[in-house]
Amino acid sequence: MEHRSNNYTSSNYNNNNNNNNNNKAEKILKYKDLTIEIQRMWNVETRAIPVIIGATGTISKSFRKYVNDIPGNHDVKELQKTAILGTAHILRKVLT
Repeated sequence: MEHRSNNYTSSNYNNNNNNNNNNKAEKILKYKDLTIEIQRMWNVETRAIPVIIGATGTISKSFRKYVNDIPGNHDVKELQKTAILGTAHILRKVLT
C-alpha cells in the first residue's frame, strides 16, 4: 500500500516594489528544486505556494487564493500586520 500525502513549501517575502508577478515567478522557480527533492525523497505530492507580502503590507490579487491553499486558519490582516511590523523594526534599527 502506497501512502500519499500533500506537502506544501511556502515562503514569505517582503519587498518594496510593485512587481509582485515577477516575485511570484521567482519564488516558484527558487523552490522548484526543493519541491522535486521532497517529492523524490518522501514520495509525496509537493508544490510551492508563493506567499508574497510587500514591505508596506501590499498583496497581490491572487494572494488570498494562495493563502487558502495552505492548510490551517490564516488571517490575511494579521499577515499584513506582521509584514508592516517587521518593516518598522528594520527601520528603527537602521535609523537609531
